[in-house]
Amino acid sequence: MSGSSLDGLDIVYTFLTEVRGQWTYEIVHADCITYNADWEHKLKHAAELPVPEFLKLNTAYGRYIGDQVNKFIANNNIEHAVHFIASHGHTVFHEPGSHTTGQIGDGATIAAITGLPVISDLRALDVALGGQGAPIVPIGDKLLFGGYDYLLNIGGIANVTIAHKMLAFDVCPANQVLNTLAQKAGQPMDRDGEMAANGTLLPGVLEQLNEAAYYKLQAPKSLSNEAAINMIFPALLESAYDTADLLQTMVVHIAQQVANAIQQHAATTESTKLLVTGGGALNTYLVDCIRKAVEANNIEVVVPDAATVMYKEAVVMALIGALRWREETNVLASVTGASRDSIGGALWMGHAYNGD
Repeated sequence: MSGSSLDGLDIVYTFLTEVRGQWTYEIVHADCITYNADWEHKLKHAAELPVPEFLKLNTAYGRYIGDQVNKFIANNNIEHAVHFIASHGHTVFHEPGSHTTGQIGDGATIAAITGLPVISDLRALDVALGGQGAPIVPIGDKLLFGGYDYLLNIGGIANVTIAHKMLAFDVCPANQVLNTLAQKAGQPMDRDGEMAANGTLLPGVLEQLNEAAYYKLQAPKSLSNEAAINMIFPALLESAYDTADLLQTMVVHIAQQVANAIQQHAATTESTKLLVTGGGALNTYLVDCIRKAVEANNIEVVVPDAATVMYKEAVVMALIGALRWREETNVLASVTGASRDSIGGALWMGHAYNGD
């Protein structure tokens, strides 16, 4: 899994167990392979490439993923223990209105490099069926994390699952904005939200951010990286305000939009739980702001163990792969707005059936 925050390639070796319809998971090994400056630049600007260069990047990135998976398998001594690879790849273009989405990291190349079955292109069928193709994580929220009323993932873009309606959607831009602002101040990220905590709220900028047309749309809805950048970056990056003040304002904006999304789909129970995962869950100031924003609705904010925080999405990709392998529904139309549920993913067999 590679997310819009571009922090690296997440690889998880997980055991998935299903007994009479009840699924559980165990994260056995996990790692995040940080992108070097060259790969970060290539992925960030992939959508700007001419077609021949884009296609070559697709296969080159597939080779990169395959090489990293091979190293991961060797480092963890799990040769001959992996059933298949479920690869989300990295989204470089997402335009559901034209029935088009693109995640690079060629599945055939990964299969050729690793010699293992590979399940890729996990969003394509849903988009072809008229869906948003995002979020696709809610199938995992339903089957693996059923004890929560709301499930919030804070990555480059924040998305939420409303469990009692089995509805999910992208909420707002998140880490991709916070990280870009921190980089302006010479830091890779705003660790624990320290800079934001020391900033001063900019009410005028906050009002401008909250007026984005996307927030008036009804779910299901999704944000591409480009749309997220166009929504937020001009108001922040083209201003002369202090970076700490901009970080403070963006954190408050995220917290308000999360609270608004939840309020629009309030649960009927008196006490509800919100699970927070993704890189943003490690930003303690951001989580505190979200906690304060939702406390009026008697919502308990839960941040799970570090492995689940960092690798929940990768685990869900494995689950989506397992469901595809079993030919069972792995993308929900109630979430994406597609014409029907689907069994998404292209299967590439990495080994030959020649008796060797």
